[in-house]
Amino acid sequence: MRKIIYQKCIELTNRAWLSNLIRQFTRSKISKIIIPFFVKIYKIDMSEFEYPYNEYTTLHELFIRKLKKGTRLIDSNINTVISPVDATIESAGSIEPSTDIKVKGKMYSLKEMLGNDEKAVQYRDGYFIVLYLSPKHYHRIHSPVNGKVISRWELGDCSYPVNRLGLEYGKNPLAKNYRSISEINHKTGKMALVKVGAMFVNSIEYTNGSMNLKKGEEIAYFSFGSTVVLLFEKDTFLIDERISVPHPVKMGEVIGHLVKK
Repeated sequence: MRKIIYQKCIELTNRAWLSNLIRQFTRSKISKIIIPFFVKIYKIDMSEFEYPYNEYTTLHELFIRKLKKGTRLIDSNINTVISPVDATIESAGSIEPSTDIKVKGKMYSLKEMLGNDEKAVQYRDGYFIVLYLSPKHYHRIHSPVNGKVISRWELGDCSYPVNRLGLEYGKNPLAKNYRSISEINHKTGKMALVKVGAMFVNSIEYTNGSMNLKKGEEIAYFSFGSTVVLLFEKDTFLIDERISVPHPVKMGEVIGHLVKK
């Protein structure tokens, strides 16, 4: 019953006009009024960021705030993979032979997530990591590896939530929401960086047009909380032994290691 009620509520609110209305509000000067309450409710530690909260003129500016220079140290080892975002690792594991991944007890089709069978087959028997960003998190996305972007595409136009309830009760949000996907060639193979748009605010804005990426280099930002899914080819990645889900991480922290096929 809880699942049905939740899904019906989402269907009622999953409308383009509502997304646009919320987007307009977060970018308006009026939204500055709620910034102090937002910071307090979500317990945001502003000490790592460029400015104190009262210097942001809109809620959107607060969402996409930048870190102070030198705040994060990026691991320089060419074999390590870092977290591309501040987030909670909600799920991680081997990709099943069926090319589905299991998140919160539900199976998600890689064919739907990536858009076609050919892409999905490339990651069969590989490894996946799901990183969930809440509204309190830093919303900028960085490269998890040194590598070269070999393709980039966009899919979907829905706005199902990608929070814990959304992952558990939503209608395949990781496979149907708006998402922007980058495939990256790295030292030992290929990976997919899947950026999944959040409920109401689907915007994923690229800030880096280069195809050659340096680990820790900024790529894009989310307008509001969302989710990042990392996909690795078979036998090219090992998750760090210190990680057990759910696991909070910050951008720049080591989450795994590249290995040769």
